[in-house]
Amino acid sequence: MVEEQAVPSDGQDIRPGELLVPEETYLTSGVHIGTQQKSASMRRFVHKVRFDGLHVLDVRETDRRIRFAAKFLSLYPADKILVVSQRQYGQKPVRVFAKTTGAVSFAERFVPGCLTNPSLLEYFEPKVLFVTDPATDQQALSEAVSIGIPVVGLCDVNNETRDVDLVIPANNKGRVALATVYWLLAREVLRARANGAEVEYPLTIEDFQAAL
Repeated sequence: MVEEQAVPSDGQDIRPGELLVPEETYLTSGVHIGTQQKSASMRRFVHKVRFDGLHVLDVRETDRRIRFAAKFLSLYPADKILVVSQRQYGQKPVRVFAKTTGAVSFAERFVPGCLTNPSLLEYFEPKVLFVTDPATDQQALSEAVSIGIPVVGLCDVNNETRDVDLVIPANNKGRVALATVYWLLAREVLRARANGAEVEYPLTIEDFQAAL
């Protein structure tokens, strides 16, 4: 299982100034803002609870897991990575991420059986699944589990994570938050594939943002 070995404690903690982007970028985009409800499996990612009852995620852990997820995804053939989102604000980020990295995207409605029924026109055989929200993308998630492929997922404070192999704790409901995470993940996947070589990446967070 990826999650158990994913982001191991190797003694190389991220020091101030070593985040993938300035901490302000995470904060102003709301990547750290969770929900009032909290699942038991997401408790470990909560930094604090705000005065209004909203749980706040630890952006340093989000950053660390984005790094690992990018390296993990870079190990797979681009056209065998399936990224999905039924959330409205996640659909454009998913499409731009797929176009940028060469992955395959199923935005909007996920047709049941896409991963399990070869007779369907939409049938696809991915090697890894990336879900925007384990709750709204439950159909794709359950099919991935049934065929035994690993699942990477953006998980908010209220998400259940039992079927997600690699959790990226993040606000998976906000328009700018989703754009920021997918923008950063796309960049880091390209960098991981380049093995340290310089990568041209002209895209901005705004390029990933869904329209209001």
